[in-house]
Amino acid sequence: MTSQTPADTSNATAAAAQPQPTSSTGGAQDTTTQPAAGALPRILKNDPARTGFDPQTAWWVNYFKILTGSVTAEGAFHYREWRYRAHEARDCARCERWRDWCLAHSPTVAFLRRRIADLGGELDARNVACRRCPARLTEDGAGHRQSGGFSPDHGVLVCANEIRDRRHLEDTLAHEMVHAWDHLRWKVNWAGDKDLRHAACTEIRASMLSGECRWTREAFTRGNWTLTQQFQDCVRKRAVQSVMARPRCKDDVQAVKVVNQVWDSCFSDTRPFDEVYR
Repeated sequence: MTSQTPADTSNATAAAAQPQPTSSTGGAQDTTTQPAAGALPRILKNDPARTGFDPQTAWWVNYFKILTGSVTAEGAFHYREWRYRAHEARDCARCERWRDWCLAHSPTVAFLRRRIADLGGELDARNVACRRCPARLTEDGAGHRQSGGFSPDHGVLVCANEIRDRRHLEDTLAHEMVHAWDHLRWKVNWAGDKDLRHAACTEIRASMLSGECRWTREAFTRGNWTLTQQFQDCVRKRAVQSVMARPRCKDDVQAVKVVNQVWDSCFSDTRPFDEVYR
């Protein structure tokens, strides 16, 4: 999953601030937010007559309808989000257990915490928040999900409903902690309103250093069994996806161009590690 970062407010020590992501509430009603006027593409809301998924009926009835092909792919998407809302408390509690384990026992996370502290920041359970992150389905058929995010004002967000296991959370946390280190070290322009190359560089580094692009994860989780250039291709692809999520990025062509512009210097920069650790 690709991490998305909110706009930078140029607060140099904000990585130590208390995270305040909006807490979602469960419920049967399917709701999505329409984008601002002129934004493309449009976000799809569930229509039971069109999708076959009816949030007013029991979950097992909808699940059986999915198994028998009576629900469209769009309906299955909305069903998944509906179940995430119902299981929000359970998912967040599990996420917090895994988060606490990583903060206490993960060598990668412990190392990054020390390096962040060296720059005057602090990341711990107080500003690493587990929350449900609603996904969006747009009219072009694309689903938009994320497993985490970093805010200079609030800290790290881990999307409890998207985390598969403890190792996945460790990768996600390490990714966002690289962003935190980069922000404290270089004051990254996250929104890209000044220069998208900042965002491209930190995304390259975060994907490279977090472990999310290691061969075993690509092969066994994403089904990518390529033996040559697999690591580089994964880092490049995830960096392009993250740059495309920036509001100032016009399209995938611009995202690829920006990533290519900074690739050589940023892919070779393993700070604060001596080398790619995972």
